[in-house]
Amino acid sequence: MENVPCTMKAWIYGQHGKPEDVLKLKSDVVVPELKEDQVLVKTVPGYDVAGVVVKVGSQVKNLKVGDEVYGNIHEKALDHPKQYGTLAEYTAVEELLLAPKPKNLSFAEAASLPVAIGTAYEGLQRCEFTAGQSILVLGGAGGVGSMVIQLAKHVFGASRVVATASTGKLELLRNLGADLVVDYTKENFEDLPEKFDVVYDCVEQCERAVKAMKEGGKVVTVSGAVTVPAFKFIVTSNGADFEKLNPYLESGQVKAIIDPKGIYPFSQTLEGLAYVDTGRVAGKVVIHPIQQDN
Repeated sequence: MENVPCTMKAWIYGQHGKPEDVLKLKSDVVVPELKEDQVLVKTVPGYDVAGVVVKVGSQVKNLKVGDEVYGNIHEKALDHPKQYGTLAEYTAVEELLLAPKPKNLSFAEAASLPVAIGTAYEGLQRCEFTAGQSILVLGGAGGVGSMVIQLAKHVFGASRVVATASTGKLELLRNLGADLVVDYTKENFEDLPEKFDVVYDCVEQCERAVKAMKEGGKVVTVSGAVTVPAFKFIVTSNGADFEKLNPYLESGQVKAIIDPKGIYPFSQTLEGLAYVDTGRVAGKVVIHPIQQDN
């Protein structure tokens, strides 16, 4: 068992604002106390988490010290945000929110997945997407969009996947399984001759998205204003869902997508967040574990 210290390095904030204005790196943050159903994870920092269990609560049933895990530590972030996030050396998280890390993935790859793949999976479930249906993914090169393409194609059995992106990211979409790619800088997706059973909007284009669905189709969006009959949802973290998807990750049918410039050491967390804000990220940005931060 690892000798867990009483204090740790962590990025913290005391007020709302831009990350570069409010986030401060502290070296004396108290390591969180465990509740009975929680484990203490030494982390790859981020809203998502991937790391090694170093301590377990008395009611933890399936995880043990030394297990490699990943997940989204906020079950319902808007309802019950946690005081301790994952931009730190350690974080406390309920066992039910975690799954075993896919054996073939690095910690960085695993850390890039939970929020994105969880949002993609829950959105497809909520719109009752089924094998043989067609789907249009708006923002296919982003974290969620890149997962929607792969899950729709390889997990849900889509008959046709069409996705939008800018010119330089079209080949990525093809490699992920898109049957047709649309360069949004050159053409409007709502002008396509075909309509879709489901439109998954990852880029706040809901008003345009409803014009691309079939009669009786569905539009799901994850942010921004909603145009009827579209609907919006906030992802609920669930370790059981991650565990269901592990075989697809371990077989290589679904891949973690990290931006080529998207791995930053812990000390450069602000630079990583600034890169996310540029809107040019393909896939996800990941922060290195502190022990690799030289």
